Amino acid sequence: MDIKHKQQDHKGEFFIERDGSKKAHMTYSMAGADKMIIDHTEVADELRGQGVGEKLVERSVKYARERDIKILPLCAFANAVFKKTDSYNDVLA
Repeated sequence: MDIKHKQQDHKGEFFIERDGSKKAHMTYSMAGADKMIIDHTEVADELRGQGVGEKLVERSVKYARERDIKILPLCAFANAVFKKTDSYNDVLA
């Protein structure tokens, strides 16, 4: 699954495209240079139940670790993933 990343200024997103359209995305805002606030996750019906949302969160964690950033998961979905995944605690704000 190819997860792409786009950031402009202090906002960004991790997303999956198929057939030229976004089928899943997770958006965030940067609060300073070292904190990412995940504010929304959305997955198209055709991809639900395949762990796509979890993969988006996993990709954000990898990104945060590479850049020594902490994540504040305000999005209810992302927050639930963080609560059940102890291995992400190192990047949790």
